[in-house]
Amino acid sequence: MKKLSNSIRILGIGLVLIVGLSVSGCGWHADDEEIRTLEETRSAALDAEKTYQDKKAEADDLQRQVDAKKAELERAKAEKEKVTKAVEARKSADGE
Repeated sequence: MKKLSNSIRILGIGLVLIVGLSVSGCGWHADDEEIRTLEETRSAALDAEKTYQDKKAEADDLQRQVDAKKAELERAKAEKEKVTKAVEARKSADGE
């Protein structure tokens, strides 16, 4: 995820630099190819951001599932302990 985040930052910085230079009017004017490249870069950045958000949501969902399974395991362990104690109590009562 860090690679994706870094890629988004790099694309964003590149986008800001290109837009900044084109707006500043420092003698450079974007031609059609540069504008198309800028739009492709912008589109790639937006796609990368969407993918990042989707993967983050998926990871959050998986973490919730893991947490639920851990809680279920703890409940099962507690139930097993309770049953084990009941069986031992019954054995000792029957043995006396």
